[in-house]
Amino acid sequence: MASEIQKNSLYIEQDPSGNIEAGEIRKNLDDDGRVKRTGTVVTASAHIITAVIGSGVLSLAWAIAQLGWVAGPAVLIVFSFITYFTSTLLADCYRSPDPVTGKRNYTYMDVVRAHLGGMKVQLCGLAQYGNLVGVSIGYTITASISMVAVKRSNCFHKHGHHVKCNTSNYPYMVIFASIQILLSQIPNFHKLSWLSIVAAVMSFSYASIGVGLSIAKAIGGGEDVRTTLTGMTVGVDVSGTEKVWRTFQAIGDIAFAYAFSTVLIEIQDTLKSSPPENKVMKRASFVGISTTTLFYILCGCVGYAAFGNAAPGNFLTGFGFYEPFWLIDFANICIAIHLIGAYQVFCQPVYGFVEKWCSNRWPESKLIREEHALDVPFYGIYDVNFFRLIWRTAYVIVTAIIAMIFPFFNDFLGLLGAASFYPLTVYFPIEMYISQAKIRRFSVTWIWLKVLSWACLIVSIVAAAGSIQGLAHDLKTYKPFKNQD
Repeated sequence: MASEIQKNSLYIEQDPSGNIEAGEIRKNLDDDGRVKRTGTVVTASAHIITAVIGSGVLSLAWAIAQLGWVAGPAVLIVFSFITYFTSTLLADCYRSPDPVTGKRNYTYMDVVRAHLGGMKVQLCGLAQYGNLVGVSIGYTITASISMVAVKRSNCFHKHGHHVKCNTSNYPYMVIFASIQILLSQIPNFHKLSWLSIVAAVMSFSYASIGVGLSIAKAIGGGEDVRTTLTGMTVGVDVSGTEKVWRTFQAIGDIAFAYAFSTVLIEIQDTLKSSPPENKVMKRASFVGISTTTLFYILCGCVGYAAFGNAAPGNFLTGFGFYEPFWLIDFANICIAIHLIGAYQVFCQPVYGFVEKWCSNRWPESKLIREEHALDVPFYGIYDVNFFRLIWRTAYVIVTAIIAMIFPFFNDFLGLLGAASFYPLTVYFPIEMYISQAKIRRFSVTWIWLKVLSWACLIVSIVAAAGSIQGLAHDLKTYKPFKNQD
C-alpha cells in the first residue's frame, strides 16, 4: 500500500482505510494528503529562469533596435516590474481563501475557479493551455534553428562567409521531438528540478557568450554601426508603416520574454509548506525576474551597441557573429539544451491537465490507471503507464509537425507574448487579488489596478497586431516543407 502511495505524487489522496501505519504515512504526506513536497527557493528560481530566459533573449537586440536607446530599456524595465508585481498577486492566490492556511489550488484554472468562478475558468484554461501548446511549437522551431546554426557555422568557417550554407531545419525538429518523447515520460512537475537546473545553467552560458561576443564586436569597431535614441530611422532604415508595425512587434517580443505566469502555480505547488509557499514563491520570483532582467538589458543593449539598427532577429543564429566558430557552436548547443528543458517545464501542465481529466472521466480504465514496473539500466525501477506513453508521444509529434508547417521566429514569438501576457500575467492576477482582498470598487487601489490592467490590454492588442502583420508578410513567400533562406 505504501508503495502505491508513492507511485503518483500528483494525484494521490490519503488512505482512509486505516490499514497502514497512519503515523509513518502522515510523515510523508502534506496537509492535502499528497506526497510531501520538497521544492525550495532554489528549485523554484531554477524553474522560473528556465521558463523566462528562453528564446526571447535572442531577439532582444532586434527589439531594442526597433525602439531605440530610450524606449527599449524602458519597456524592458517596465515589463519586469509589471511581471514581478502581478506574480506576487498570483502567488497569494495559490491557497484560498487565506494565502497561508487556505486550501491548495493545484493549477491556474483551480485558482481562478476558487477566486472568480464562472466562465472565467474556461477562459483561463483556453488562454493558459493554448499558450503552453504554442510555446511547445515555438521552442521546437527555435531549438531546430540553433541546431542548424551549429552546422551552418562550421560550413561558414570551412567555405567562407559568402557561401549560403542552406540547411533544412526539419531533420533537427525530428531530433528535438525524439528527445522530448523520451523526457516526456518524466511523470510530473515534481520530478523536473534536475532538468530545470541544467537548463538554467545553459541559459546563463549562452546569454553570457552572446554578451561577451557583442562587447568584443562593439569594442573592436570595424564596420559602421549606427544606433539612435529612437531606433530604426523612418526614410533611412524603414518606411513609416514598417516602423509602426515593427515597434508593435518588438513590444510583443519583450512581453513574451517575461512570461512565466502560465506555470507559476504549478511551480508553487512543488514547494515545501514551511516557510509558507507564497513567501517562498515571491522570493523566487524576485530572484528569477531580477536575474533575467539583468541578462535581458545586457543582451539587448550590448547587442544593439554591437549591431546597431541592423541587429538580426536572433543574434546567435542570425549570424551576426561568425568567429570564433567553436564558441558560437557551443552557445547554440547551450540554447538547444536549455530549450529541451524549457519545453518540459511548459508542457508538463498540459500533460497533467489531460491525464487528470481522463482519469476522472474513465476512472475504471486500466489503460489510464495501471502502471507497469520496468527495470531500466543505470536508473532502477520505472513505472510505465501506457496511456501516458501514448498521449505524450502523440502530443510531441503533433507539435513538431505544426512547427514544420509554421517555422517563423520573431513574428510567432511576438504573437505568443501578446496573446498570453494580458490575460494570464495581468488580468487574472489583478481580478483575483481584488476578489481575495475584497478591494472596494472605485477606491484608489481599485482604480489604479484597473488602469494598469487596461493599459496592458492596449499593449497586448498593438503587439498582437504587429505580429499578425509580420506573419501575413512572411506567408506571402512561404512554401511549406521547403528550405527557407
